[in-house]
Amino acid sequence: MSIQVFGLAVSKGVAIGRAVLIASSRMDVAHYFVDATQLEPEVDRLIRARDEVAAELQALQRDMPSDAPGELNALLDVHLMLLHDETMIAATKQWVRERHYNAEWALSAQLEVLSRQFDEMEDEYLRERKADIEQVVERLLRALQRSALGEAAVHHAVQHDFGGEEPLILVANDIAPADMLQFKRSVFAGFVTDVGGKTSHTAIVARSMDIPAVVGAREASRLIRQDDWVVIDGDAGVVIINPPPIVLEEYRFRQRQSELERARLNRLRHTPAVTLDGERVELLANIEMPRDAQAAAQAGAVGVGLFRTEFLFMNRDGHLPSEDEQFECYRSAVQDLQGLPMTIRTVDVGADKPLERMSIHELRHEHVLNPALGLRAIRWSLSEPAMFLQQLRAILRASAYGKVRILVPMVGHLNEVRQTLAQIALAKRQLTDAGIPFAGAELGAMVEIPATAIMIPLFAPHFDFLSIGTNDLIQYTLAIDRADEQVAHLYDPWHPAVLQLIASTIECGNRLGKSVSVCGEMAGDPVFTEVLLAMGLRSFSMHPSRIAEVKQRVLRSDTRHLAQHLQAVLSDEHPEQAAARVFRAAR
Repeated sequence: MSIQVFGLAVSKGVAIGRAVLIASSRMDVAHYFVDATQLEPEVDRLIRARDEVAAELQALQRDMPSDAPGELNALLDVHLMLLHDETMIAATKQWVRERHYNAEWALSAQLEVLSRQFDEMEDEYLRERKADIEQVVERLLRALQRSALGEAAVHHAVQHDFGGEEPLILVANDIAPADMLQFKRSVFAGFVTDVGGKTSHTAIVARSMDIPAVVGAREASRLIRQDDWVVIDGDAGVVIINPPPIVLEEYRFRQRQSELERARLNRLRHTPAVTLDGERVELLANIEMPRDAQAAAQAGAVGVGLFRTEFLFMNRDGHLPSEDEQFECYRSAVQDLQGLPMTIRTVDVGADKPLERMSIHELRHEHVLNPALGLRAIRWSLSEPAMFLQQLRAILRASAYGKVRILVPMVGHLNEVRQTLAQIALAKRQLTDAGIPFAGAELGAMVEIPATAIMIPLFAPHFDFLSIGTNDLIQYTLAIDRADEQVAHLYDPWHPAVLQLIASTIECGNRLGKSVSVCGEMAGDPVFTEVLLAMGLRSFSMHPSRIAEVKQRVLRSDTRHLAQHLQAVLSDEHPEQAAARVFRAAR
C-alpha cells in the first residue's frame, strides 16, 4: 500500500530508491547504582570514553576527502567542542559521584536536562542544536557499551546489499554529522529524517551535497520498512512510500528533467550576470566558515556579501578566539577569493545567541522577556569593547591581503554609529602604533530594523554601503517571532509593508550613491528576483547553491520593463499574485 508522509522541503530535487533504515539516535541504556568504592573508576571510564570518541572524530577529520563539503568539518568541530564542554562532563560526573549512577545512566540523565533547556530556547537555530548534544551523547554511549551493538548501525546498513545497483534512500530519526561524512562516497541518493528543520545538519549537508532531502517527517522511520521503494519530492516536502507504478514513472520523468535542468544551470556558473537590457548584477555568497570562500567562488559568486563570523566565537568551551586566530581565519578566506570582495560581518551574538563564555545550562532566556529585542549584534559588541576591538583589528589586518569590507549588524541609533566609528578609528591607531600593516576597509550597515530603513538619509553619510537583512527586517516589521509556532505562519516576505521598506531602502541608497545589497533569504529565492530587480537592486548575496538559479532569472530579465510594473505590485492587496501576473506578462 502506498503511503505519503509530509515534512519540510530542505533540499530540492527528486530521489528514488530503496529504503535503508538506521537506528534511532536514542539508545537503550543500562541503569544501575555504583558502589561507593567504584565511583572514581566509573568517572575514569567516562573520561576514557570521551577521549576515545574525540580520537574517532579527529580521525574522521584527518581522513576527510578533499571534496567533502566544508560544512561537515565545521560540524565535527562543533561536536568536538561539545565533547570537551565541562558543563556536560562535570554535570555527568556529579550524577555519578552524588547519585551513584553508572556512567551511561548519568549521561542519559544529563541529556534530558540539556534537552529540556534547548527546547525552551526561542531561537530556532539554537533549538535545533539540541541534535548536536544528542549525537555526542550517543557516541559516548557507544564507546561505553563496548559491544557490537554499540557500533553505528549505519555501518551495517552501508555494507549490506540492498538491491545491487539500485539507488538507496537513507531513513533515520536523525543523522549525525560524523555519519554523514561516511555517506559522502556512498550510494545514498537522498535523506529522510523524522526530526529537524531548515537549519538542521541533515538539511545543511544535503544542500551542500546537492542531494534531495525531507526533514521533520515525523513518523517516517516508523512507517518505512527496510528495502521499501521510496520517492523523495524535495520540492514539495513529500515522501512517498511504495508508490504505484504510474506515480513512480511520473517521478522518474521529473527526476530526468531535474537532472537535465541541473546540468544546464551548472553551465551558467561563470557566465556574467547581465540582464537583457545590459544591467550588470552582482551575485555574492553568504558563508559561515573560512573554507567556504573557495567553494563560493567555484559556484560562480563574484565575492562574499556576508561572512557570518559568530560561528568562530561560539562552541569554544568558554574561550573566545584570539586576535591572531581570527586574523588567520579572515586572511585565509580573503586570499581564497583571489581579489574578489569579502564582506565580514562583525559578530552577531546576544541574548538569543550567547557566547560560550556562558555554559550550556545558562543558554536560557528566563530573565529576558524577548531576546530578539535584547542585547545582541552591534549592541553586544559595543558593550564588550575589548572583544570588539580585537575583532576589528583582526579584520583590518586581513584587509592587507585583499578587498575587505566591514558590515555592522542591527544598527538602529546614530549613537551606535558614532561609537562604532570611534572603535574602528581606535583599532587603526593601535595597529599603526604597533607597526602592523592594514589597507583599510569600507564600512557597511545592515538594514534589519524598520527604524533604520526609515532613517537611511541620516545613516547613509556614515557608511559606504548598505546590506538589507530581510530575515530580521520581516520579523521586526511584522512583530512576528519566527520561533513561536503560534504566529510563525504570519511571517510573510510578501507583506506590503515589508516590500515598501525594502523598495524605499534600495531607492534611497541608490539616490545617495550608496551600493545596496540584500543578504537575507529573499536574495536566494528566485521567486523574488524580478521584484528586487524592479526595485533597483543590483547586488544579491545568498547561499552558493542558489546562485545558478537566481542567475538564470537575472539573464532572462529586462529591468526597464520590470520597473514599469513595480508600483502595480507594491500597491496591490496581494503582491505575490500581482507579481506573478504582471512580471509574467512583462517577459
